[in-house]
Amino acid sequence: MAVDRRARGHAIEVAARDLLRREGLTELATNANYRGGELDLVMRDATRPGTPSVVFVEVRYRQSQAFGGGAASIDAGKRRRLVHAAQRFLQDHPALADAPCRFDVIDAQGDPASPRLEWIRDAFRADEV
Repeated sequence: MAVDRRARGHAIEVAARDLLRREGLTELATNANYRGGELDLVMRDATRPGTPSVVFVEVRYRQSQAFGGGAASIDAGKRRRLVHAAQRFLQDHPALADAPCRFDVIDAQGDPASPRLEWIRDAFRADEV
């Protein structure tokens, strides 16, 4: 069961990363682990005028919407852990520390082999945590 769950999670993260790449973002890191939190994807968004943004992406999968989608499962505690991990990431990468940052969510649903992906830009803000 754990292996299947890990493989499913990996396949969904790959699909999410591919979506973001097609939209013009570039990958900075995947599965960046820090004490108390993990960042699924860290991307660079230079698709808009101005300084490129660092985008911390949480990938959430739900087989169905019966109990809310993946984005709904990111509670206040999870947001705090993500913000803390993002702060640690920026400390470890000082060249990115002054870049604008945002937190996005990829809400994945359905068949893990071919999930339906919804990209929620600016899903929450660090100053709201």
